[in-house]
Amino acid sequence: MATPYSRPDRSDRRVSPVFLGIVAVAAVSGWAVWTGYADATAFAVFLFVTAMWVVSLCLHEYAHARTALHSGDLSVGAKGYLTLNPAKYTHALLSIVLPVVFVILGGIGLPGGAVYIERGAIRGRWRHSLISAAGPLTNVLFAVVCTAPFWLHALDGVPRSFQYALGFLALLQVTAAILNFVPVPGLDGYGVIEPWLSRSVRRQVEPFAPFGLIAVFALLWVPEVNVAFFDAMDGLLRALGVPEFATYCGRNLFRFWVERDPVCALVG
Repeated sequence: MATPYSRPDRSDRRVSPVFLGIVAVAAVSGWAVWTGYADATAFAVFLFVTAMWVVSLCLHEYAHARTALHSGDLSVGAKGYLTLNPAKYTHALLSIVLPVVFVILGGIGLPGGAVYIERGAIRGRWRHSLISAAGPLTNVLFAVVCTAPFWLHALDGVPRSFQYALGFLALLQVTAAILNFVPVPGLDGYGVIEPWLSRSVRRQVEPFAPFGLIAVFALLWVPEVNVAFFDAMDGLLRALGVPEFATYCGRNLFRFWVERDPVCALVG
């Protein structure tokens, strides 16, 4: 199929100053968490986790776009998807705002849909599936990085506040990876299997795609489902060496606007 797009040039691939600014916030707040600067550890944890979460969201969407580029969709460069600028995403509300709100309200890592892929330019069902899988696989990689100090037993000298921040960030990445792989319309898991479904099934499911993300989040507000889900997440993190109190205290510090639990009060 003919396409009006050419391969992205350097300007289409240049990393956005917006993204670099978010990385800078993550670096400075991470340093503040590590050092306990100005005794503002809880607020620093909030900034560090939020900034790192947004960085992971940007990389999640970049992975979709980059995989699409190598699969034949040359339009992603002109759309600005390769610059890591969250403002360039098709649905900034779903991609950045709602995931951050989900973290603040419930401690749930749930990226939304963002980049628009020219599916007609891509040939082969495996390529379509890989494009959808690339995003949550980025969250898997983030989870590995966040949990590595725990399962490598490399925490000597690491301040407890920083350990707790890593534990909570690891929880967000694990939940993001698992929830995104759920085969619900509107989530990446459905995008993985969609190319293998019949055309009639895809047509029947398509109207529900805009509501998939909200439906999953609403389901997690059901107390029984929420408890079972987070018990499973805690079990998985413990298997990766992250103790439950690390994720709990990380979330407690992240929510700096609520009273600090005495169990985590010694973190300074």
